[in-house]
Amino acid sequence: MYGLIRDLLFRLPPEQAHAVALRSMDLAARIGLMQRLFPAVPDSPVEVMGLQFPNPVGLAAGLDKNAEHIDALAALGFGSIEVGTVTPLAQPGNPKPRLFRLPEHEALINRMGFNNAGLDVLLANVRNARFDGVLGINVGKNKLTPAEETASDYRKGIAAVYELASYITANVSSPNTPGLRELQFGDSLKQLLEAIKDEQRIQHERQGRYVPIAVKIAPDMDDTAIRFVAEALLETGIDGVIATNTTIERGALQGHPLAAEQGGLSGRPVREPSLRVIEQLHSILGDRLPIIGVGGISDAESAAEKVRAGAKLVQVYTGFIYRGPELIREAVEGIRALGQGSKQGSR
Repeated sequence: MYGLIRDLLFRLPPEQAHAVALRSMDLAARIGLMQRLFPAVPDSPVEVMGLQFPNPVGLAAGLDKNAEHIDALAALGFGSIEVGTVTPLAQPGNPKPRLFRLPEHEALINRMGFNNAGLDVLLANVRNARFDGVLGINVGKNKLTPAEETASDYRKGIAAVYELASYITANVSSPNTPGLRELQFGDSLKQLLEAIKDEQRIQHERQGRYVPIAVKIAPDMDDTAIRFVAEALLETGIDGVIATNTTIERGALQGHPLAAEQGGLSGRPVREPSLRVIEQLHSILGDRLPIIGVGGISDAESAAEKVRAGAKLVQVYTGFIYRGPELIREAVEGIRALGQGSKQGSR
């Protein structure tokens, strides 16, 4: 069923197909068609960052930037929904075309540039949703915000979404906002993480509720950089790390006509780079800080390998576009089989 739907959607330009697909899902959810079309996802509860997830497979940020389609996406069986990235002020993003399909690689290249309607619109949409599951809200900085005011944008985002989020993600790794990835290194990272934790403390005191905060990092780091990031996360008390965002590397696309397109590459080509970062992070962090694995998940095995490498949860995006809702169930079952295998092995 999804294969036919996807083939029809892929006849449209990528951004148009994205909008049509989400609006169609909204309609299908409203009339109760979603549950009849797609298989139910088995329960496989897990606790991470003090939150109870009904299963370990979530939707990564980027698919529903303005939180307009939460209820339809939740009907597919995700264990969590992450919306955004949202910036304090609305911004149009980069000029079109800015999204490209590479079906032979099950991949996408995007240079969207944090296009979103701003905090006020996202918050109104979240309030209007009926979803009562685990909701992550991913926050970032506006493109025109000066570098010296970066922390202020993250503080504004955290303060605004704190009341409505189950957890918050600080996106410091998109390749499509100038200078953003530089925040992952040196004093810039530590100062930003300290500001994020300070804002979390302020909101915790004001609202009497602790909302965990994760930081999303890039796959394009060497071992020294990964160790620096891991130690900074531990030192500042961040609650989790999402590994990874898209890659700017193009080694897997040699000879492809779209290889020179600027932007972040996601899907199957980022599977191994993401896995490497997760393994390195876990070798340093152990179980002191939970890792959420993202990148190149397209079946049960690619989901399970993230957990074997040290991730507590996984998120899907590009694989979901290519495989559809069936991927959620497959990924849950692949991860659950790991747990069953370890229980049998300990008997």
